[in-house]
Amino acid sequence: MDSSSSSSSSSPSSSYGVARVSHISNPCIFGEVGSSSSSTYRDKKWKLMKWVSKLFKSGSNGGSGVHTNHHPPQFQEDENMDDRSRGARDKEELDRSISLSLADNTKRPHGYGWSMDNNRDFPRPFHGGLNPSSFIPPYEPSYQCRRRQRICGGCNRDIGSGNYLGCMGTFFHPECFRCHSCGYAITEHEFSLSGTKPYHKLCFKELTHPKCEVCHHFIPTNEAGLIEYRCHPFWNQKYCPSHEYDKTARCCSCERLESWDVRYYSLEDGRSLCLECMETAIIDTGECQPLYHAIRDYYEGMYMKLDQQIPMLLVQREALNDAIVGEKNGYHHMPETRGLCLSEEQTVTSVLRRPRLGAHRLVGMRTQPQRLTRKCEVTAILVLYGLPRLLTGAILAHELMHGWLRLNGFRNLNPEVEEGICQVLSYMWLESEVLSDPSSRNMPSTSSAAMSSSSSFSNKKGGKSNVEKKLGEFFKHQIAHDASPAYGGGFRAANAAACKYGLRRTLDHIRLTGTFPL
Repeated sequence: MDSSSSSSSSSPSSSYGVARVSHISNPCIFGEVGSSSSSTYRDKKWKLMKWVSKLFKSGSNGGSGVHTNHHPPQFQEDENMDDRSRGARDKEELDRSISLSLADNTKRPHGYGWSMDNNRDFPRPFHGGLNPSSFIPPYEPSYQCRRRQRICGGCNRDIGSGNYLGCMGTFFHPECFRCHSCGYAITEHEFSLSGTKPYHKLCFKELTHPKCEVCHHFIPTNEAGLIEYRCHPFWNQKYCPSHEYDKTARCCSCERLESWDVRYYSLEDGRSLCLECMETAIIDTGECQPLYHAIRDYYEGMYMKLDQQIPMLLVQREALNDAIVGEKNGYHHMPETRGLCLSEEQTVTSVLRRPRLGAHRLVGMRTQPQRLTRKCEVTAILVLYGLPRLLTGAILAHELMHGWLRLNGFRNLNPEVEEGICQVLSYMWLESEVLSDPSSRNMPSTSSAAMSSSSSFSNKKGGKSNVEKKLGEFFKHQIAHDASPAYGGGFRAANAAACKYGLRRTLDHIRLTGTFPL
């Protein structure tokens, strides 16, 4: 009258907040090297030419005192002014200008000098009434001397003349500023920066923003600006929260959601089965008989032989639910029961022949009603059809433990004790099927102690694929992390007692007290 250990539990939701990323807008400076100082250069050049023109005028006036049309006077003089006085004043102005130039020359940085040959725009000094050795024009370094050397942060070569880009405290050739992900040049006005590594915004999103594993789109952000998604606790399948209520198919065995680029199989009772679970699915009663007898042998090897021949049937969901209603007593795992240890006489419709596959559907199923009569404490064991071999075997191991308890006089056990010890046997059988190296087990169990006392037990199963082993680990994870008080809490208490005292002593304590030993 008791249900199996496995159920489809909803995946817990979780929120994932992505750290704020620096998306820099207009971060770069493109320009011509030296163009920023071109206006200053022109102003200084104009002042120099004006100063030299004044020198020519002064020299001409000092010689004859006569204005010519080629060199018009700078100032209008008084007619009564003495030509000598005018010449003395011009000489004083010239001496003051030369003194200022000499003083400015002493302040020049080391290595800068006046070169008349490097710039033809500057006039050469003349040899009039002035001393050439004392004539030094005002300091004006050339463009080549003023330009500071810039090293490209990408190729580590001198940028030279032409366009350049300033960003992140250094300079780049425009073609050397590249995305750290795709390697192409970043030409957009905005880019993403992670540490000191630049990225295209789309490339950075591809690297860091999680994608839904169902629709393959970027998972959207919520109202708070955080990326919120649902994640399966075992498979780590991340998906948009909307897929929990948009009728996306979920595998009835492994609980993974159907991806938009993969088709699941549809069973006749409305359930869906993924491709991996379908590979080892057991569909009809005849196909399940070898597995059922192998598990009975497993019990016998642990000195827990079942003396009675208990019928076993694979049934559809509707037939299993009808059988649960016909039971007077029992505790059933919700939201869906997958197995039942029947104690009442009933007529049950079983799956007689395996249906054929057609367009991702199982069609042509043949069923047969069967009258079950009670010959002992256990009438029959019913298991839901269409589940993978390891899950079907775990359900059978659970239900056979119910039968063993009743056949051996265990009465009126509370659900936590009975369901808990049945889950321990289910977990042990899965462990023996999946794990070949006991040292690789993640969770302690009673398998080692039980198997050491059953040296006559021989494992006759063939090799398993990695996919099937992964499914077995998932079914173990379901048992170990079940949140229900009877199945989850009962298993953890029963497993702790069996690991501490051994399975046999734990069962003896349950027979006497109805509780687990502490």
